[in-house]
Amino acid sequence: MSTLSLAPSFTTSAPVRSTVRLTRRGRLVVFVTSLFLVLAVAFMLAGGAVGTGSAGEPVPTEVVQVAPGDTLWGIASDAAADGDVRSMMTEIERLNALESASLAAGQKLRVPVVSD
Repeated sequence: MSTLSLAPSFTTSAPVRSTVRLTRRGRLVVFVTSLFLVLAVAFMLAGGAVGTGSAGEPVPTEVVQVAPGDTLWGIASDAAADGDVRSMMTEIERLNALESASLAAGQKLRVPVVSD
């Protein structure tokens, strides 16, 4: 029977580290490349948006002049046949591109005509 003995044939000192350092220019190149890739992916995903070639049907509206003391809630409650005042307010705001619910006397608003 034979014996086998193992003896270390080399000694290790400090491990050798490979350091990669990026300069300011290298960081800029990495940043711009990453930004380009993100934008390219965003454009490819946005290319799948669905739209139609034909316009939708316009909403039939009537013009209402705001009297002193009128509120958007009051105008919307008069126009809402089904009693859903909040959705009518949202529709009036969208049709007239209103940024808030405040109205001025004499202002003209387009209000959807609700057929019964």
